Amino acid sequence: MTTRSGHWSLDDRLERILREVPFEVPAGTAAVTVRLGYDRSQGVIDLGCGAPDGFRGWSGGARDEYTITAGWATPGYLPGAPEAGTWHVWLRLHRIPPQGLDFTLDIATEAAVPPRPEAGEPPHGERPPRRDIPDVDGLRWYAGDFHAHTLHSDGGLTIAELAELGHGRGLDFLAVTDHNTVSHHPWLDKIDREITLIPGQEVTTDRGHANVFGDVGWVDFRQPVDSWVEHAERAGGLISINHPLGGDCAWLQPVSRRPRIAEVWHSGWWDRRWGAPLAWADAWHEDVVAIGGSDFHRHGSDGLPGAPTTWVLAEDAGTVLEGLRAGRTAVSAGPDAPLLLRLGDELLALDADGLVLVRPDGGRQVVRGERVLLPAADGRHRLETYENEVIALCEGGTRA
Repeated sequence: MTTRSGHWSLDDRLERILREVPFEVPAGTAAVTVRLGYDRSQGVIDLGCGAPDGFRGWSGGARDEYTITAGWATPGYLPGAPEAGTWHVWLRLHRIPPQGLDFTLDIATEAAVPPRPEAGEPPHGERPPRRDIPDVDGLRWYAGDFHAHTLHSDGGLTIAELAELGHGRGLDFLAVTDHNTVSHHPWLDKIDREITLIPGQEVTTDRGHANVFGDVGWVDFRQPVDSWVEHAERAGGLISINHPLGGDCAWLQPVSRRPRIAEVWHSGWWDRRWGAPLAWADAWHEDVVAIGGSDFHRHGSDGLPGAPTTWVLAEDAGTVLEGLRAGRTAVSAGPDAPLLLRLGDELLALDADGLVLVRPDGGRQVVRGERVLLPAADGRHRLETYENEVIALCEGGTRA
């Protein structure tokens, strides 16, 4: 066991927010365990791990300890035989008070593998009936959520528990976007819950968050945002700006080419009479593809999966990223909430009687009836109440 101790000042944080503490792993090591100690009532130090072969995991402020072995690792970290050489404990000085913050690190390299923690499987329930929505040129509208977390970062549920929750709420797909890690990716296709789990990662900094969708490998959050965009494009993934007006994690990062996809509707949009998210979207990009994200972490926090719900027109639930790439999206407050979908040259307004349809040119009309077809124009349409509260969004793309 090796113990390190020290003191981080606010000046340290401002000079360089991410610090690397080196330690040696000898040949024949079966397990690496790191424990971080500090006064959590005074600040936040994020925790991660780098090895000679590269990234080995991240848990941010959610954990104070991790173990890495050949066969298993703490959620958020990548299992694999601990290679000999110089490793680094990553410490991001997220919140350091003016008086500074003392810390300790206990680092153990062990010859024996400790017992693997076991998690039980949740019971499997029924899915609510699907809504009666017609196909469009062989494509179907699928309901899902592009932002959710598990125990692999700061969520409270296992992947299976999250999948079961999404399935029970009537979702067809769910993007699992744990913070700054891809340790959850290998497990997603092993979950049999009648819901498609999309690999994602929330690239997280103190100046903004972005989701990268697709099995594209780990995106280095330590690099400038331009490198995130290039990584996603090079690997065939998609990148979305998250909750751009979200309190202390609003988008403040510089970027040369602004991603087209944006989480315009986040669960933190408490009062949807507040038009700032729509104004931001119009100013951000001339052709924004709006999506929604619950940012679910645990029960009683954020929205439940599907609050809001993003609808994607695709061949099947496994190809929703292609539908997203093409801009074929709509967003509603929930799986069963009033809905506005594009069907070719028409709009289908479901359960929207008495709401106001707002067209791209600002024109408005009252929807009369629970299932109404209306002519569509190019661009984003939305449904509002008479108080201008946003109820549903519908993007302009319908191409395959």
